[in-house]
Amino acid sequence: MPHIPTVPRPDRRRLGCRLLALAVAASALMFAAALPAAAHVTVNPNEVAGGSWAKLTFRVPTESATASTIQLTVTFPTDHPLASVNLKPKPGWTATTATAELPAPVKVHGATLTKAVHTVTWKADGEGILPGQFDEFDISVGPLPDTGTLVFDAAQAYSDGSVVNWDETTPDADHPAPTLTLADPPAGDSSDEIARGLAIAALVVALAAVALAALRPRRSEARGSGS
Repeated sequence: MPHIPTVPRPDRRRLGCRLLALAVAASALMFAAALPAAAHVTVNPNEVAGGSWAKLTFRVPTESATASTIQLTVTFPTDHPLASVNLKPKPGWTATTATAELPAPVKVHGATLTKAVHTVTWKADGEGILPGQFDEFDISVGPLPDTGTLVFDAAQAYSDGSVVNWDETTPDADHPAPTLTLADPPAGDSSDEIARGLAIAALVVALAAVALAALRPRRSEARGSGS
């Protein structure tokens, strides 16, 4: 009888490990795509429901390689003044607010405002934010306008005397201003973050299922080995 060469079976375990690795890599890429492309002063979250009260966090990275961030001044918009601005105490920093007269009285949720908080300044008591580090500054504000956007110009002062102004609003700006978008409340419990998370989870589960299926011997092969 002529000899029939044996065709090597694929290494299912190795194939399964590769598929699982692909699932993890795909998830990492999807998360990375959602991260900011550059390090600059931002307001977080950058989108909240209109008409609400919100906790806002200004995230400040030190981009200089030789100087520390020693002061941050945030300027509030006068076209949409906020009736209430409360600061969270921050150890190592002294915070001050300055109010200003509005160009014209503005009604905010039934109240007429003639002046409002114009700037908030945090000044380091010590060395500030060192090169390669970042810090966060929290405020509570409200009530927010129902729609639109709020632009918070920010000035970041360094220990070498330089100041970087984050106040640009044009697309692809080099120094974009921290901007808060006021959106309609999400329908039900859904949101962009939840939808993105579910999509990533579904991808991982699907790829993992393929990997596990590849690890299982086929029934026909199992019966053949048992005969």
